[in-house]
Amino acid sequence: MIISHRAWVLGRGLALAGLLTGGLFAAAAGNGFIGRWALTIPGGAAGWLEVKQERGWLDGAILWGGGSVVPVASVTIADGVLTVTRVRDVPRKDAAGKVVRTQQLTETITARVEGNTLTLTRVAARPDGSGFDRAEFTGQRIPPLPARPNLAMVKFGAPVELFNGRDLAGWKLKEPGVTNAWSADHGALANRPPPRVAGQPQQRSGNLRTEREFEDFNLKLEVNVPEGSNSGVYLRGIYEIQVSDSFGKPLDSHNMGAVYSRITPTVAAEKRAGEWQSLDLTLVDRHATVVLNGKTIIDNQPLLGCTGGAMWSDQFRPGPIYLQGDHGAVSYRNLVLRPVVK
Repeated sequence: MIISHRAWVLGRGLALAGLLTGGLFAAAAGNGFIGRWALTIPGGAAGWLEVKQERGWLDGAILWGGGSVVPVASVTIADGVLTVTRVRDVPRKDAAGKVVRTQQLTETITARVEGNTLTLTRVAARPDGSGFDRAEFTGQRIPPLPARPNLAMVKFGAPVELFNGRDLAGWKLKEPGVTNAWSADHGALANRPPPRVAGQPQQRSGNLRTEREFEDFNLKLEVNVPEGSNSGVYLRGIYEIQVSDSFGKPLDSHNMGAVYSRITPTVAAEKRAGEWQSLDLTLVDRHATVVLNGKTIIDNQPLLGCTGGAMWSDQFRPGPIYLQGDHGAVSYRNLVLRPVVK
């Protein structure tokens, strides 16, 4: 039996469930749950789960659709069942969309494993207190990462111009039925969301993706992000390279050039808002290299799984380049991709 139980040293008065981040294990050798899992969560969105054992403890982290990879509250393995507890903050909003308070909700995920497949069930309290929602979903074991590729030996093919500077040929909205705020504007691929109306929720505008799909590649582009705005470049539709106005901020996995919530840049190389910036992105064998404004800020680092907003969780499936358009205004230009030649 393996039971989750981490120290309660963060202060008296906090709920124990909010403090547990791992579990003491008794006999974890050969445990089929240990590892990283690509999830297809209820509704079909992409998720990710990691269960690991370190120094006598079980720990876990999860990605649930959008947002960041976050630690779970507890992990328990007993009688062939994995139980993951997650405590999350849920904002309560008024009719105008303003957050009036935040409440904590607990959800429990249980799973059984057969070979490389997880069968999972999620039970989550409803925000209105009327009961619980229950849903079943699946997960697939992610194979171990290969060694870091020798990029000097990688061969790239002929360049592919993703944007012709005149129109949206070769691109389409990722989601149907949302506002398209993208257009060709003086040689740039520009996203200009409708202005927010006071007292009303922001009208959502769509993300844009290439019609073509790719495997491994190098992608060069230029981007201009206005003050306070936010976007992202998704490689193969699943790994977000963050685009944001983060000039002058401390290093963080949510800043310009980061692999969103997964890999923090080693140096701050972003320019001020409103300036054109260059990104040189290389994806090879589940490893990423990011060069921002001529400085290498992520050097051939492993990608443990998808990021929030991924189109799917399968790291081996070809996918498009997609540009985040539902967060704010942004402009891109000179998007040139060179696929890896195998």
